[in-house]
Amino acid sequence: MRTSELDYDLPPGLIAQTPAEPRSSSRLLVYDRATGAIRHRRFADLLDELAADDLVVVNDTRVLPVRLRGRRTTGGAVEILLLEPRRDGEWEALARPYARLRSGEVVSAAGLDLRIEQRLGEGRVTVTPLTSEPIEQALAAAGEMPLPPYIQQAPADPDRYQTVYARQPGSAAAPTAGLHFTPELWATLGTRMEVVAVTLGVGLDTFRPVAEDDLAEHEIHSERYQVSEDTAAAIRAALTDGRRVVAVGTTVVRVLETVFGDPPGELAGRSRLFITPGYRFRAVGAMVTNFHLPRSTLLALVMAFAGIEGTRDLYRKAVAERYRFYSFGDACLIR
Repeated sequence: MRTSELDYDLPPGLIAQTPAEPRSSSRLLVYDRATGAIRHRRFADLLDELAADDLVVVNDTRVLPVRLRGRRTTGGAVEILLLEPRRDGEWEALARPYARLRSGEVVSAAGLDLRIEQRLGEGRVTVTPLTSEPIEQALAAAGEMPLPPYIQQAPADPDRYQTVYARQPGSAAAPTAGLHFTPELWATLGTRMEVVAVTLGVGLDTFRPVAEDDLAEHEIHSERYQVSEDTAAAIRAALTDGRRVVAVGTTVVRVLETVFGDPPGELAGRSRLFITPGYRFRAVGAMVTNFHLPRSTLLALVMAFAGIEGTRDLYRKAVAERYRFYSFGDACLIR
């Protein structure tokens, strides 16, 4: 597949800058893969579009305030974006200006010192936070929420870039399909049908544009995931019974197809699965997702699920109907 096939025209004014209020008032485009039919609803209507015997799976990862703005000892500005923890207290991170940073130097961000350990290439470094307090506590005082660059101003409430069911800290980005749930809608969902959670720490590579002309040449970086024994049993039972498994977000799709695909994977590890058109889905029967960036691996995944032409059609319809796009934008249910 040529990467150019992941392009589409999007007026800049349709890139959502603020989240909908309330969360569930965002719009919901419902797309039927079998018939090509499209309906326009609100996210608050999602439960009416699901079946009583559906199994809904969410990603309960919690975003940490991992963007750190600081200074080098020379006085120069530096920005560190922590991606995920490694061994011995180290973190993998993105840093800029990358070319000027040297191994062993210490940068300070709002009272939190970080030592640069290694330069990994492509703007990546390993760093060690020099703090005696728990890292989550240190980040709460020194860090900012890692909003995407196309969002020009952070919301007044940082929790608006957090799902209401976020539990497991460790993400550098939000699983945005779940941002539309209010506490009330989330509670009602749990009374109507079976709901389980997996955990995948969302890394920024998922959202990076594909630079290669041939999609097959793109290297997708791995992301940590975990599925509990109870959740795995519920998913296996649904698949055995022929019940539909509904993934809330592309991150959940990757976990489900990694663990319950062909061949099946372990219940915990790193997902290196790159889903592109032609992939045969083994676990996911329906997907709730936002509208994704052109030339992104997420759009390739949606095209694999909904079909290339089907996806192009629903994106054209979404633009024509002036849906809001990207992280704070509207949602679609593909079934």
